[in-house]
Amino acid sequence: MDRHVRWTYAFVDRPAEVLDRACAFWTAATGTRLSPARGERGEFTTLLPDDGADACLKAQGVAAGPGGAHLDFAVADVPEFVASALRLGARVEAEHEGWAVLRSPAGQLFCAVPWHGERRRPPVVHGSRLDQVCLDVPPSAHDAEVAFFGALLPRWTSRPGSRPEFHVIAPPDGLPVRILLQRLGEERPASAHLDMACADRAATRARHEQLGATVVSAGAHWTVMRDPAGGLYCLTARDPETGGLPPR
Repeated sequence: MDRHVRWTYAFVDRPAEVLDRACAFWTAATGTRLSPARGERGEFTTLLPDDGADACLKAQGVAAGPGGAHLDFAVADVPEFVASALRLGARVEAEHEGWAVLRSPAGQLFCAVPWHGERRRPPVVHGSRLDQVCLDVPPSAHDAEVAFFGALLPRWTSRPGSRPEFHVIAPPDGLPVRILLQRLGEERPASAHLDMACADRAATRARHEQLGATVVSAGAHWTVMRDPAGGLYCLTARDPETGGLPPR
């Protein structure tokens, strides 16, 4: 049985009443256009690249809560992937025809969905690329969460990040979205946000501000932003082609 991940999607999760605002920003920021809405309440849409590449970013209007982000893992055998996740400590949040919503041991949502042959990664746009979902994990659950995703994704590379609180789980070449696990400084529920790799972080920040985003805080290697729908995300000083940090 094949449980290996063939493609990844990052999800922009925002309250349903501001989903249009979020989509307007993220399509402009990533050089994409929206697919027709789908779902029982029209809550799902895909952000489609204009050059014929396969999409790796979707958006969802959530009925409750502030939203955030999550990952979809596209696999050839959804039941086998789900069974593997459950053996490693995940739990099923919801089952649908052909796909499932799960929670990691720390409580972070992710989905198992069918692979439909996606293989061509979207290009870098305006010097940046949305290429990472950061899982913000409380200290008590961080090590177990690292172990869980490392075991669930055996073909991915699990390694310490650039700082003690970071751990990277990088996909094989060709897959478009990687995972960063961040150990929080306090005990609070796990959450997730999107990260963009930027060749010129200042230029990307300026462009995003023109699109309606605002700066929350700035560090040496990242800038925390808030999109026009209220969602947090980060601009990071990583190579948008490789996802890695620039040479020191």
